[in-house]
Amino acid sequence: MALQARPPRNYRLVWADEFNTNSVDTTSWSFETGDHGWGNNEFQLYTKSGNAEVKGGTLIITARKEGERYTSARMVTRSKRTFTYGYFEIRAKLPQGKGTWPAIWMLGQDIGEVGWPACGEIDIMEHVGRQPCKIYTTIHNVSGHGGKAYSKIDPLSDPFGTYHLYAVEWTTSQIRFYIDGKMVHRYRPAKKTADNWPFSKPQFMILNVAIGGDFGGFEVNDACLPQSMTVDYVRVYQRK
Repeated sequence: MALQARPPRNYRLVWADEFNTNSVDTTSWSFETGDHGWGNNEFQLYTKSGNAEVKGGTLIITARKEGERYTSARMVTRSKRTFTYGYFEIRAKLPQGKGTWPAIWMLGQDIGEVGWPACGEIDIMEHVGRQPCKIYTTIHNVSGHGGKAYSKIDPLSDPFGTYHLYAVEWTTSQIRFYIDGKMVHRYRPAKKTADNWPFSKPQFMILNVAIGGDFGGFEVNDACLPQSMTVDYVRVYQRK
């Protein structure tokens, strides 16, 4: 039975991309391009086109081995769709294979001014192919980031062949993570400071599939490629 969206009570839909068009909606999404994952030592080259398509009511982001290089796509709503607080839900199937690193996440819109991790990062879902049935949900900020981030790992059977719901509820007091409607992780500092709570400002969304790198791992199973993250929808709700 297909999982259905279950936003919290007293929330209303403020934006959604159901991917029911013939191409990526560039009024909402931009492609970030470049090598090596901005300091994560990733292997892929992010491209503007060719690695992301809208087909059959879904967004498909595909990582490939092309000659001696890997290519993929990283889509962001930066400066187009930004949000402060809300319930964010994404229905997706993940790529499979050692070296893949798909992510559904958010960054502070002010990253260009204050940098990372001061801008704050909310990782709604991260997965690495070397740990095939585990999902990471994580908060990065000045008080905890990188290897010392506020992270949780939860088991999930078959994230590849089956769609699952990945969601986060971000309020003025806490950030709660959900997988298939079940809360799996909560971030709620007892005393909020600039270092542990940069989450009172707008954030933008990111969808990408990385290959290798510090977190994805430096061993890649080229035989498994190409591999795709398929996204059925992205929906954002805020309080009425």
